[in-house]
Amino acid sequence: MEANPITGTPLNRIDGLLKVTGKAAYATDYPVKNLAYGYLFKSTVASGTITQIDDAAAKKAPGVITIITHLNAPKLNVKGGLRGGALLQGPEIKFNGQHIGIVVAETFEQARYAARLVKVQYSSDAQAKTDFEKLAPQAVPAKEPEVRRGDIDSAMAGAPITVDQVYETPIEHHHPMEPHATIALWEGDKLTLYNSSQIVNGAQSAAAKTLNIAPENVRIITPYIGGGFGSKGGQWANLALAAVAAKMANRPVHLALSRQQMFNSVGLRQHNIQHIKLAATKDGKLLGLGHQTTTHTAIDDEYTEPCGDCSKVLYAVPNALINYKVVPMNVIMPTYTRGPGKSTGSFALESAMDELAYKLKMDPIALRLNNEPAQDPTTSKQWSSRKLVECLKEGAKAFGWDKRNPQPGQNIQGDYLVGHGVACGTYPAKQRDSSAVIKLSNDAGKVQAVVELAAADLGTGTYTILAQTAADGLGLPVTQVQIKLGDSDLPPAAGSVGSVGATSYANSVNDACSKITTELMMKSGKQFFVRPTAAQLMASERLSTFETRMDAKPLADADNYSAHSFNANFAEVWVNRYTGMVKIKRLLAVTAAGKILNPKTARSQIIGGNVWGIGMALTEESVIDPRWGNFITRSFADYHVPVNLDVGNLDAIFINEDDKHANKLGVKGIGEVGIVGVAGAIANAVFNATGKRVRELPITPDKLI
Repeated sequence: MEANPITGTPLNRIDGLLKVTGKAAYATDYPVKNLAYGYLFKSTVASGTITQIDDAAAKKAPGVITIITHLNAPKLNVKGGLRGGALLQGPEIKFNGQHIGIVVAETFEQARYAARLVKVQYSSDAQAKTDFEKLAPQAVPAKEPEVRRGDIDSAMAGAPITVDQVYETPIEHHHPMEPHATIALWEGDKLTLYNSSQIVNGAQSAAAKTLNIAPENVRIITPYIGGGFGSKGGQWANLALAAVAAKMANRPVHLALSRQQMFNSVGLRQHNIQHIKLAATKDGKLLGLGHQTTTHTAIDDEYTEPCGDCSKVLYAVPNALINYKVVPMNVIMPTYTRGPGKSTGSFALESAMDELAYKLKMDPIALRLNNEPAQDPTTSKQWSSRKLVECLKEGAKAFGWDKRNPQPGQNIQGDYLVGHGVACGTYPAKQRDSSAVIKLSNDAGKVQAVVELAAADLGTGTYTILAQTAADGLGLPVTQVQIKLGDSDLPPAAGSVGSVGATSYANSVNDACSKITTELMMKSGKQFFVRPTAAQLMASERLSTFETRMDAKPLADADNYSAHSFNANFAEVWVNRYTGMVKIKRLLAVTAAGKILNPKTARSQIIGGNVWGIGMALTEESVIDPRWGNFITRSFADYHVPVNLDVGNLDAIFINEDDKHANKLGVKGIGEVGIVGVAGAIANAVFNATGKRVRELPITPDKLI
């Protein structure tokens, strides 16, 4: 390790120039010869059966090569690992927008035009389950495990101060800048899929199993990803259907989803109804916590967003009940969405904590500090490290919390009511198995390294932090380190999901650096009083090339500890007294996430999470028309995401945290935790400004006037 390590410094992204000049190749940027274009057409009913497909006019349209429906599609393995079904395997319709066919043509425009000529008749099911509000009372216990500790009912009955409220969060969609898109290329039995995949090897395995071919015959190439937020973690039917189209057209096929198709092709965040119960003593000690989530899933498969996860670990409480109910619906399968469960669950929990603090006439930060757990309340494991107290205290100081007026509606600035709110968040910190190969070369004394692993870079700086890690581990400048990612032909690695990416990748690269240095020392046969670097050994031993592979695994005792990132979010909002419009004046996120490999890219991650948290709090909502089961929000014209004027001043602080138990480097993920607690902080600030408690997101003007 160098005296002045490169990790921990705010290095510019090494792939930044490629991206701003348009030279970074995304999924559909590859110059594949003889390319044809596919366009999906979809069901217009939510439940029923296709009785007739008339594609005669479409087949005669200019440029059409082939049309694929369930009538001529090959047999696929619907249990192969792709999410959401919709693989053209039969006439049954399970949700509005289900794929029912593909047109392949010479151009995208020709394929899209021909798809509109296909006429489909259905035997429609008038009893389609599309209205969550009506169906919610019929929900049944979900598969998500229940947490039960003590007796919440007795705690609520005997407590002097209680909160018993219901909070709602709507359906949200991912909408990365790069929609899901694939180029499928067959070369004999070998299939190459240029595709945005958050888990490279996972996409390879799912595609192979679904298509009934050997995994080694499938190659996923995805060096750059234009965002994913969970939607590209599990792959969807469009991946396999691109391969089917290429096989049947006998040509490479480009299959890209339109922005409108993103709403019903690649999952969503569910509509969650969360019932929170809090019981406390008069001096602010929690006695009981109940958190029941009622949500919806697909008609034939179950996914439940774990909204109670924050309630498991944030506060010390002797009596707790955290459970889930679910109702099947004729809506596309829900899936992981940034901060799954924690972002939505923290809104409910942290709003309730704010309500409790108000009832107690207690400062909201003091209430949280008063219930800091010495160990994980659910598992009784010791924390690998936990600095939530420091997040709250340092954040309060930096934000100027002491100037907050605890009485709602009293801070008036002209036409605006000003309010301040706080909320906490957490996300698990895990390392997953990942392998890395390091190849060293020596050209006239100049040593260079190539680091290879099938990792995914969502655009968050993975290339840069791994170059920094390798540079330190090998004793090289960053400019002499090349990182190769995003190819399933490279050594297998964890995915960029669930905040495991940076932790898993960096530890595998660091372990590979240690291994190659040790192997070079052994090869030299010399005794060293001071451990040399790999670069020094390559030069001193005059080796031209040397390489090794490391299959890194988590620490043997990692599961003995409860490892999490934690944060405290502070919000200042200005609410117009006459229009009810909410302006974000400033947000501050204070995060304890272990060792920060690059403060510059880490700050960008947190700021990005904050922006989505603003969208969750104030603007984002996908709306289903219960008559047909279709989304009436179908584009950015009616699904509103925050823009520059909406976000105010955003700032991020990192708490120094040396975690020896989570993993060797002490790295914890930050991609997920950046959104957790943000909506709660904004909602609490809105209450402080107006005295109106909004328990249903988004907080729109009609709820405040």
